[in-house]
Amino acid sequence: MKIDKYKNKKGYYLELLQDIQGRKNYIPVSLLKKICKQLDIPESKIFGVLTFYSQFTTEKRGKYLVKLCDGTACHVKGAREVKRILERKYGLTNGKTTADGRFTLQEVACLGSCFLAPVMMINQQYFGNLTPEKALSIFKNLK
Repeated sequence: MKIDKYKNKKGYYLELLQDIQGRKNYIPVSLLKKICKQLDIPESKIFGVLTFYSQFTTEKRGKYLVKLCDGTACHVKGAREVKRILERKYGLTNGKTTADGRFTLQEVACLGSCFLAPVMMINQQYFGNLTPEKALSIFKNLK
């Protein structure tokens, strides 16, 4: 990763973190510490930004980041049943990555798509009006 583009630049912390996460799918702490040394910035500054924004993670994530909404509309329309079937079939657990490294599940309070309830987002794609059967079909097609 070329970090020279960040030297002598102001307000680049978000861009730097997004760049790292975009390439690695997470932000390795050891890499971030190394970059802080190279750019001569205090670790506390960059870690402050890293921990403030929920979009960043320092833990490895699966190839597919599955965000399953459990907001009111999704909950009422069956998000729990969708979660149960995905737990049983794929071993998904909230906040964890499957042993094969394919899936990471994040239960979220809202995806802003109540009209599609229940809804999940896999990487950048939304899937709505879910049923347990529809969710299994979506996962099957992710090969």
